[in-house]
Amino acid sequence: MTQQYQPGAAGLAWRKSSFSGGNGGQCVEAALLPDGQIAVRNSNHPDAGTVYFTRAEMDAYIKGVKAGEFDDLT
Repeated sequence: MTQQYQPGAAGLAWRKSSFSGGNGGQCVEAALLPDGQIAVRNSNHPDAGTVYFTRAEMDAYIKGVKAGEFDDLT
């Protein structure tokens, strides 16, 4: 995993799951960077830090989520 913690990451088109709670909770959001990396942050605290993943890292993670490999975390 490639990690860089930078405040803000302004100017990106952030997206949040439609399953995120409307009451301000469960707000993980992601944005695609021009170099193809994916930025992930907590929308409740956007200046707290952003984690960056390569496309391959995010693809592996999403496949694991879809396969149920993280179901015990909820």
